Amino acid sequence: MHADDQSVAISPKHGSSETPVDELEQQPLTEHLRDLRGCLINSLLAVAVGFSVSYYFVQDIGYWFFKPLFEVLPERSSLIFTSYQAGFFFI
Repeated sequence: MHADDQSVAISPKHGSSETPVDELEQQPLTEHLRDLRGCLINSLLAVAVGFSVSYYFVQDIGYWFFKPLFEVLPERSSLIFTSYQAGFFFI
C-alpha cells in the first residue's frame, strides 16, 4: 500500500483465508434472505414492544403533550377537535 492510500485493509478471520467481505459475497441468495427475514422480525418486534409500552402510558403522554396548551387556555374551557386528525395539529 502507498503512504497516501487511505483504504483500510480487512484482516481475515482466525484460521480463514477469506475476508468478511468475501464471505458475504459468497453467501447464497437464500442466506441473504434469511438474514433479511431475521432483521425484519427483530424490527417488527421492537416496534410492537414500543407500541405496547407507549399505549400503556397513552394518557400520561397525552397529558404531557397538551400540558402547555392547557396552561394557556381560559378557565372553564376545553379543547374541541372537529376531526380525527385535528388533535395532531394543535400548534
